[in-house]
Amino acid sequence: MSDIHVGQSSEGALVLFSGGQDSTTCLAWALERFGRVETIGFDYGQRHLVELACRKQVAAEMRQIRPDWARRLGEDHTIGLQSLGEISDTALTRLVSLELDSSGLPNTFVPGRNIIFLTFAAALAYRRGLRHIVGGMCETDFSGYPDCRDDTIKALQVALNLGMDRQFVLHTPLMWIDKAATWELAFSLGGEALVDIILNETHTCYLGERGTRHVWGYGCGQCPACQLRAAGHEKYLSTKNHMSAPQQEHHV
Repeated sequence: MSDIHVGQSSEGALVLFSGGQDSTTCLAWALERFGRVETIGFDYGQRHLVELACRKQVAAEMRQIRPDWARRLGEDHTIGLQSLGEISDTALTRLVSLELDSSGLPNTFVPGRNIIFLTFAAALAYRRGLRHIVGGMCETDFSGYPDCRDDTIKALQVALNLGMDRQFVLHTPLMWIDKAATWELAFSLGGEALVDIILNETHTCYLGERGTRHVWGYGCGQCPACQLRAAGHEKYLSTKNHMSAPQQEHHV
């Protein structure tokens, strides 16, 4: 019997999978839509390298949620890009405090990171025969990174297709939703089981802190990534509790 459901493509997809909340949600999104899904992660000397260590456990537990996901989830690839970290003077690749730089951008911005990630992903997708590439870029809840913007992704798709003579499609399912909606999307895709995986196994904190388990997951609780995740989870819980609360009857 085929695993392909109504509205699902038999084509393959490659997901940029860091081991964080957003990429895990994107992986579930891809597993719902494509017949074969592979993943790619990048080691660029990031301070929060622990995120890469989370990927294997996250994927293993996602396979347990649904047998069809387990059958569709294929090979994982890790690419070393240490040279990106070597040329980047940022708070994600250096032991410096998190702050705004002279341009007004957070110093967690790694110039060209997403452009490089997607280019390497496209090169791998070319070899693996995968047309669809999925990333967690978002310009709704983000730190102002220019390579997270929709215009950047659309322009890069054109460049990749011209340069490789392919018809890649870059998917960014989180582009226009906030962090609360990302939690909601995860729940709609994998229920409480997927939400629990995100809470317990994924990593988002810029500082790589996994010592404290907060209600929203592990992290330092102070960096911009933790603050976004925490605020989104609080809003998600508030909305969820409101929707599940029994409605009071009003009598005239």
